[in-house]
Amino acid sequence: MPEPADLLPIRVLIADDHAIVRTGLGRLLDAAPDVEVVALAGDGEEAVALSEQHAPDVVLMDLEMPGVDGVEATRRIAGRDGAPNVVVLTSFSDRERITEALDSGAIGYLLKESDGAEVVAGVRAAARGASPIDPRVAMTLVQERRSGATAEGLTDREREVLALVGAGVPNKQIALRLGISPTTVKSHMTHIFRRIGVGDRFEAAMWARRHGLVEHADDDRGGS
Repeated sequence: MPEPADLLPIRVLIADDHAIVRTGLGRLLDAAPDVEVVALAGDGEEAVALSEQHAPDVVLMDLEMPGVDGVEATRRIAGRDGAPNVVVLTSFSDRERITEALDSGAIGYLLKESDGAEVVAGVRAAARGASPIDPRVAMTLVQERRSGATAEGLTDREREVLALVGAGVPNKQIALRLGISPTTVKSHMTHIFRRIGVGDRFEAAMWARRHGLVEHADDDRGGS
């Protein structure tokens, strides 16, 4: 099997608005025998232009940049024929950013807390067409899949309970307003937690708000 140095190098474009980060990543990747940094971009618009000019194999893309951000730049780059594989490298690990970046066409998502070897490995994986995903990001995606459960599996009463939880109503008040016992409320909550994939009341309340149940809480407060 040929050594990495005997293969054509992986051509990489780095996009990050912080010069010290661009320089550090450039040195890190250039030190790898099978990687060549062909361009450095300071914002998304420049990344799109340099990608067209240099035809890299992999683009290492920051998300938070002035002007055209990393999500929009990824969308523009990934939408072209023969596009390079884009790997996000960012400090953001929240669900919304991850989903937005992957939906825009990124093949991988790494965090800036990663060590150098993980970044190089991620570039190599992307060049092969694999999807390098930081384990912390993967866990966020798993949790998102769990929280992606809908309220369709809940009974009408459980939806009423969850709506009131989302509105911040305590269990005793929920019992009074719905005409049920506190024990029954707790039983409903146990099933709700399991169904929507949360572990406590706070998470259930946030889930209810994200899924638009709280807007119906006022109707439920007068329930029979």
